[in-house]
Amino acid sequence: MKKFSYFLSVFLLLACQQNTQTLTTLYSFPKKLKEVSGISYSAETNLLWILEDKGNANMIYGMNSKGEIEYKSTIENTINTDWEDLTKDKKGNLYIGDFGNNDNSRKDLSIYKIDKKSISSERIVPAYKISFAYPEQKDFPSKKKELFYDVEAFFEFKDNFYLFTKNRSKGFDGSAFLYKIPNIPGFHQAILMGEFNTCGNYNQCAITGAAISPDETKVVLLTHDKIFLLENYTDDNFLNGKKTILELNHFSQKESVSFSDDDTLLIADERTKKIGGNVYTVSITKLKSKT
Repeated sequence: MKKFSYFLSVFLLLACQQNTQTLTTLYSFPKKLKEVSGISYSAETNLLWILEDKGNANMIYGMNSKGEIEYKSTIENTINTDWEDLTKDKKGNLYIGDFGNNDNSRKDLSIYKIDKKSISSERIVPAYKISFAYPEQKDFPSKKKELFYDVEAFFEFKDNFYLFTKNRSKGFDGSAFLYKIPNIPGFHQAILMGEFNTCGNYNQCAITGAAISPDETKVVLLTHDKIFLLENYTDDNFLNGKKTILELNHFSQKESVSFSDDDTLLIADERTKKIGGNVYTVSITKLKSKT
């Protein structure tokens, strides 16, 4: 993410401004939160929980609807090796995805559970840690044409985690893998569920966030300028249902997405120079009407 091209972002942003933008800006993050990589909305408290990625503090933040930070919590007994996403389960427990793996060299991929009861504490000890590996990965780091094992997008569904990989391979072709990991403490081998294809442009089609709707009927995959909507799937066969591409007509370093209700998305981007650092909202119904 640190290698994100500012000049490319400006070019594409100006190009997109020729179209009608679909996103509405809710608020900007405080200046100190420059590299937000994961968000998760709690309807129960009306708070947006936030984390940053590699090189930042091992903390999560609770932000209200005005863009004000109400809670700051240090996650003890952890290191922010590369925190890339944040999700929750149906009970309201949070999960930190420490699985950023740009070089495909890590052997310490982890997910931390933050118990709902401790979320607002200033110092939090994770309820447990889940460690995992991809059995298909044979080399550490992988060859440049096989950099398939970075992840910035996941969600929890029926006591399992579903991870969508971010392809960093030379000769990017839009392929991404879906892996499944049980929500059980300890070490697990990730289960390959299938392959999903976005498009051949890395800057527009690498997956940077994922979320499942509260009613569990929709999955969204985020890129820098679009949403891939998955619907009409059976059980957890998310890739076997209907797939729709929803253009946002807005290019920035979008890194995270969360549902605020069954139709409404919250999307966050990192601040790159003077671009981004905001929380946006958009209706899936509105996006569909433009396809």
